[in-house]
Amino acid sequence: MPEDERPSGTEALTALLHGDVELEGRLPWSSNATFVVVLCCDGASSRAVYKPGRGERELWDFPGGLYRREVAAYVVSEALRWNLVPETVTRADGPFGPGSYQRFIEADFSQHYFTLVEDERHHDALRAIAAFDLLVNNTDRKSGHCIIDGDGRIWGIDHGLCFHEDPKLRTVIWDFAGEPIDAGLLDDVERLATSLPPELNALLDGAERAALARRAAALVRSARFPDPDPSHRPYPWPLV
Repeated sequence: MPEDERPSGTEALTALLHGDVELEGRLPWSSNATFVVVLCCDGASSRAVYKPGRGERELWDFPGGLYRREVAAYVVSEALRWNLVPETVTRADGPFGPGSYQRFIEADFSQHYFTLVEDERHHDALRAIAAFDLLVNNTDRKSGHCIIDGDGRIWGIDHGLCFHEDPKLRTVIWDFAGEPIDAGLLDDVERLATSLPPELNALLDGAERAALARRAAALVRSARFPDPDPSHRPYPWPLV
């Protein structure tokens, strides 16, 4: 993957971790309580997406604290050096208590996976997201969870339903099924399989971390994007 060209990465993390928080508004299309906030830090302001733990709906198959999985996805993306997930941190403070704060991407929200995949120039970036979803066991890759910023960079967002120890992949990205996975991506996955980031210890339980390492090793062995599993529902709902 290309080197991260985000010049403000360190500044973004500083603001996410230490900026004063001002609530701007709620994102109405989110299933859990999700807010846009303004962060003020060192005389500069920026926007972030705030997902408080107390705003999560109870699920039968995932424990509470989905916001920690948002952070885990960022940690894995950075460990791979794929830079697919905007900077994301946990904070104990906030208007509604502990939660995750993710850098807000100023995106063209008329674009999403189903429109982006029509342009072959985006395919390598979308393949990387597809490989990432296999690795983190994403159960909710909707089309709208792939966004493109003003510089033409594609990001993956909304990773609260990832890292389950049981196979639960649900995604709209099946266009590359059967294709070989890029060797460079596989080298990164193999490195992760042998050494998970220690930051995950505070974000995922032991069984989830072990399952992540197994998926990474299995992905390297298969070296191909799989076909949809007919034994379970392979698509999220809604699709967008």
